[in-house]
Order: sequence, then structure tokens, then C-alpha cells
Amino acid sequence: MTTTERKLKVETNGLDVIDDAERRGSPRGLFWPWFGANVSVLGLSYGSFTLAFGISFWQALVAGLVGIVFSFLLCGFVAIAGKRGSAPTMLLSRAAFGVRGNRLPSAISWILTVGWETVLTALATLATGTVVKRLGWGDGTAASVIALIVVAVLIVGAGVLGFDAIMKLQTWITWITGVLTIVYVILVAGDVHWEAVSALPSGSAQQWIGALVFLMTGFGLGWVNAAADYSRYLPRSSSGRGVIGWTTFGASVAPLVLLVFGLLLAGSSPELSKAIGLDPIGALTTLLPLWFLVPFAIVAVLGLVGGAVLDIYSSGLALLSAGLRIPRPIAALVDGVLMVLGTIYIVFFSDGFLGQFQGFLVTLGVPVAAWCGVMLADVLLRRRDYAEQDLFDRAGRYGDVRVGPIALILVATALGWGLVTNTSAGWLNWQGYLLEPFGLGGRDGSWAFANLGVLVALVLGFAVTLATKRRIRAQEAA
Repeated sequence: MTTTERKLKVETNGLDVIDDAERRGSPRGLFWPWFGANVSVLGLSYGSFTLAFGISFWQALVAGLVGIVFSFLLCGFVAIAGKRGSAPTMLLSRAAFGVRGNRLPSAISWILTVGWETVLTALATLATGTVVKRLGWGDGTAASVIALIVVAVLIVGAGVLGFDAIMKLQTWITWITGVLTIVYVILVAGDVHWEAVSALPSGSAQQWIGALVFLMTGFGLGWVNAAADYSRYLPRSSSGRGVIGWTTFGASVAPLVLLVFGLLLAGSSPELSKAIGLDPIGALTTLLPLWFLVPFAIVAVLGLVGGAVLDIYSSGLALLSAGLRIPRPIAALVDGVLMVLGTIYIVFFSDGFLGQFQGFLVTLGVPVAAWCGVMLADVLLRRRDYAEQDLFDRAGRYGDVRVGPIALILVATALGWGLVTNTSAGWLNWQGYLLEPFGLGGRDGSWAFANLGVLVALVLGFAVTLATKRRIRAQEAA
């Protein structure tokens, strides 16, 4: 795309359908925002998160390959809607749920994206404080405050400026973080001990499924609700296969490489693996020489900023889709304020990051998976571009409130929450209420941590919507 050659200005497009004159570039340009958003060194920490399910290196490797590629492939298919309708993901979702009925999934999407941008900002702040401590420049508190301010300015500033600024920033982040991450891998390669890694015992099928679902929710399923926000600027004539391929490739390649190396590091040192659970980014600095700590802080912060920038842009659009009538830049600013407040709580007042993080991912992963199933089937069944004006018309072909799809989301979520558990987050003890009635051993059984609810919600949303072919044909013939 040629956005890096354009003069930056505040994007005024919100829920607007992008005009033909503004559609530009090719599917290849989708590589930059997706790679930049997922090249974060947080991918290394996922090695520890995955092995925590009690599986071997090879089991974790297969779970990572399947979970990451498949979940980002879902993003690729949802991105098709963007080039067909030239509108944000959660606006195009109105075709399935109705103009006002879509407010429910939009609200869920908004909570997810605000939550993700808060987590990423908190991790960047924690990592900076850890680096400062190791350098002996203080206790890290002042550095954490400064880091929070700098990171917030970058994220909120890009979110307010909009698409062109994000595309330019992501290109720079891709190159800088890519190079510095390679240097990090070279420096700590000596800490990999294959004897220890290969000796990790294999886990059960249930444990493997739990790791698979966790990786799906931590990667692709965390982005499906934003997948069309960047493909909407492509010409309608763009290759659908290109959109799917470049979205999937750009988003998957960095996490796969980082996960493999993260598995090797975590499998080599139980102490490192445990430390990652408390400070996922900062713990990685314990392997580094002092001279590389500042470059590492740069790569860590920029990588996390890359993901948070896409989140704040999409969270602003989701907030508008949920019914709030304010300009898009103001919506991004509102989300930025919430992000900062959430980061302050996580960094300065909360303990036990990993358990809360897993609980957040799985809990919101269930309704998002249900929405994703509905959206995927809806996109695959359509043969024509969206009727743009009807996306804003409650009396149009897409309707006002479509009870069926909304009820499907609610039922799939209720079933899904009944089949997931997270004992590390006390506020989620109520989940898993269907494990005993369904003969899966209850909350203490072997299936308790398989998190089947995410897969059930995804498949149920897809299968039921796939049976509504007649409704979609009627919409397209209207």
C-alpha cells in the first residue's frame, strides 16, 4: 500500500463505507499490519504458557502449529468481508444480526479489544520496569510510570490518527522488532538445553486440547473481530485468496517462530518458566547481557505497541458499532483512557498475571468464537457484495434485530462457559457447570482444562448459521 507516501492526518472514517477513490493497494499490503501486530516477544512467553498444560515439547509444537495457523486462517476468511463491503468488521456483522441486533456482539468485541490493548500496555510497562531494575537505575517504579506515558501516547496517538498512521507505524515496527528479535534469539541460544526439553513427559489428549484452545484464543480468535478493518481499504476487485493468504501468513509467521524458541527456553529451565508466569516479558531479560537490555526494552515495547495499536483502532470502531454516536477519533481516545486505567491497576495493584490472563482469554473467547462461527458461515454463504445502505437501515434487507442469530450467540455462550474452567482466577469459579452433567468428570476431571467450550461455541455458531442459506439468498435477491 502507498500509505507511507501520504501525508498523515486524522482519519475521519468511522463506520463509513470506504469510497472507491480511497480504496487502494493490494492484498500483499496486509502483511505489514498483521506481522507488526504479532511480532511481539510475548510470543516467546507463550512457550511457557503452553508447557504449563503439562504436555511435551512435540505436543506443544503441534498444538502451536495447528492453533496459530488455523485461528489466523479464520481471520483471513473474515477479512474477505472487508473487501466485499469496504466497512469495519463489526458493521458488516449487521448483515447477520440486524442493525440494532448487532449491538450485542459489538459490545463483546469492544470489551475484548479494550482488554487486549490493556494487557499489552501493562506488559510493556512491566518489562520496562524490570529492565531498569536489572540495570541498577532504581526500583523500576518511576521507569514504569514513564514507560506507561510513552506507550500510551504512541498507542492512543496512532489510534486517533487512524489507518494511514497505523500502516506507517506498523511498517517501522516490523523492521525494528524483527531485527532486534533475531539478535535476542542469537544471544540466548546458549540457554537452550535439548536434553531437558526432550525429556519433558507427554500429556494426555485432554491436556493437548487445552493447550490448543488456549493458543487459538491467544492468537487468531483474539483478532477475528477486527479482521476486516484493514482489508476494507482494498479495491473490491482484489483477490479473495490473496486477502486470506496474506492475512494468515503475515499474522502467523512471527508467532510460530517465537513460540518454537519460547518452548525451547521454557523447557530448558523450570525457573524461567515459572518467572514468566509473573512477568511474561521482564523474565526474558534474565538471560541477557546488560548491554542488550535497553535494545531488548525497545523491541519488547514496540512489539507490544504494534498489537495494541490495531486493538485500539478496532475497539473504537466496535464502540461505534455498539451504538455510541461520537466521532471515531473520540472513541479511540475514550478507549485509551480505559486502557491507561486498566494498566495502572495491573501494574501497580494486581498480582498473579498468568491466571487472570488465561481467564480473560477463555471467558471472552467463548462468545467471540460463537460470533466467529456465525460470521464465517455468513461470509461463505454470500455470493454478492453487501448492500451498503441497508447496513444502516433498520427497515432494510438485513433487518433491525434478528432474534435467531442473537439467540444462537447466547445459547452457544451458555454451553461454552459450562465447558471451560480456570481455577487461577477466583472470579471464574462459576464456570464449568456442564462438565459433570455431560459426564466429563466435573471441575476436577480430566476434561476440566481442555476448554472444550470454545470449540463447541465455534462449531455450533458455524453449523447452525450454515443451515440458513435460504435467508441469505433472500437478502441477496431483495
